[in-house]
Amino acid sequence: MRIHPNRDYYDAVIVGARCAGAATALLLARQGARVLLIDRDPDLDDTLSTHALTRPAVRLLSDWGLLDDIITGDTPVVTKTHFHYGPEQISLPVKENASVPGLLAPRRWLLDTLLRDAAIRAGAEFQGDVSFVGVGRDLSDRIRGATLQFADGTVRTICASLVIGADGVRSSLAKAVGAHMQIRSKACTATAYTYVEGIENAGYRWYFGAASITGLIPTTKGLHCLFSQIKPGHFIDEFAPNAYRAILGELAQWEPGIADDLQARGPAERLRRFPGVRGYRRVCAGPGWALVGDAGYFKDPCTALGMTDALVDAHRLARAFAQNPDDVRSYQTERDRFTTKMFDITQEIAALDWHFGRLKSLHLELSDSIRAVEDRLISQVRPNTMSAPA
Repeated sequence: MRIHPNRDYYDAVIVGARCAGAATALLLARQGARVLLIDRDPDLDDTLSTHALTRPAVRLLSDWGLLDDIITGDTPVVTKTHFHYGPEQISLPVKENASVPGLLAPRRWLLDTLLRDAAIRAGAEFQGDVSFVGVGRDLSDRIRGATLQFADGTVRTICASLVIGADGVRSSLAKAVGAHMQIRSKACTATAYTYVEGIENAGYRWYFGAASITGLIPTTKGLHCLFSQIKPGHFIDEFAPNAYRAILGELAQWEPGIADDLQARGPAERLRRFPGVRGYRRVCAGPGWALVGDAGYFKDPCTALGMTDALVDAHRLARAFAQNPDDVRSYQTERDRFTTKMFDITQEIAALDWHFGRLKSLHLELSDSIRAVEDRLISQVRPNTMSAPA
């Protein structure tokens, strides 16, 4: 769907159509807002991702009527999580209920497309191959719209009550509005990952070594995401020569049989490397603008919470907009209330300097923080317009 040729005003313009932006567009459109969703990419194919969703994210997708689509899209339900702390293994069942039948780790080409298409069905307009150029301001310095450039070079200014940045860690909107950093992490990990086949779905599997994190995450179409994280200073030596062999070397400490089998099979898709970005939390709301997902808040992938953060951000911002479309600063208050502890925990884990006893304590604290987010979602009365139409 292309931008309406005669419409110059929207309630919200959203820059970035991945999971954070598409989910926000979906919820705002279901509330009756006129929404324009844009992305610089013409198609929503694969992108860097940890894939794993925690309970709050699964609950939201269930509330929005999209969970069945993800499962029928051949994404397996995860009912166990295994933590390997050196030689010690702790296995935990996932508590199931009607809203959360288990955990899931969908591929991004599936999740992002489902969210975008649901937003379009709800009435949002979507346009790919469009770049954000800048913002428009009124005399009081409030953001009043966005200037966009289309594939043919045409530049058009769109007026909007709210301009939302869902454009990732290098957010152009965050720069345009001067969203300053609240906190910045001192540590990060470097990651290499790929996809492998031929492994049964035994749940999420996390392996913690002396200074590394390795994992197997069951994802869409019978594949597992296989990854390993180390300190950035070791990135070139470990991952540059043969990253796949390096990952299997880490995995072999716990799963020698699986590692040997994967060595013989080879990866199912190309291997990706991520040298690491220090986590941060930006101011995420101001007069006429807001940031969701990585644009406003990024944690190291060692805790695999990025996609959950994105979906919860969409929920929080949509609620704030429903309460007062002219002032969404309550969105930031809500976000900051629940994210400070998670950020601190993630920063300590990302340093890879812990002993296993301390790491287990951090994981328990992280679990409590995630549970607090889910309890908050349960306690909030969601308007009927936030659910899928009958």
